[in-house]
Amino acid sequence: MKIMVETSARHIHVTAETFATLFGKDATLTNKKNLSQPGQYACAEKVTVVGPKGEMTMSILGPFRGADQVEISLTDARKLGVAAPVRESGDIADTPGCKLVGPCGEVEIDCGIIAAKRHIHLTPDAAAEFGVTDKQIVSVEVGAEGRKLVFGDVVCRVHENFAPAMHIDTDESNAAGIVGTVDGEIIA
Repeated sequence: MKIMVETSARHIHVTAETFATLFGKDATLTNKKNLSQPGQYACAEKVTVVGPKGEMTMSILGPFRGADQVEISLTDARKLGVAAPVRESGDIADTPGCKLVGPCGEVEIDCGIIAAKRHIHLTPDAAAEFGVTDKQIVSVEVGAEGRKLVFGDVVCRVHENFAPAMHIDTDESNAAGIVGTVDGEIIA
């Protein structure tokens, strides 16, 4: 069965408190583009993420979250000079921190940098169609001719508010020669 595969580029999730420090107490998130997951959107606002060896600018994804989280590729981690663990979104305990810089202020976060574990978002109905369950680990075949890959260790995430889509980071997308969105096939 086919699943849409999208590349999730580096981005940051912030709390309302962090956003106010970075952009001013009266600032609000500006929806620049809706994303495939219902209620999620890329914001016009960007933040500079500063690590021990480098810095890079990243888009904020809305809406606000309960904790600050920086999602990067492992290549990005090297540029920043951090050892980002591969984790599911939200699992930020014992991860590196960094400095976030906005136009109105700075925030030091003690933890929150991860390389997001490749994953598939599914509704309960879609999960039943694919024959998978929440937290099940599967393999997915993707890629352009001459660059086909099988990604193992793909976690299925099932929730009624999700839309079916697999997310990989830019390193993974480049390895498979993916441009835009493509179809992947769950094979195990």
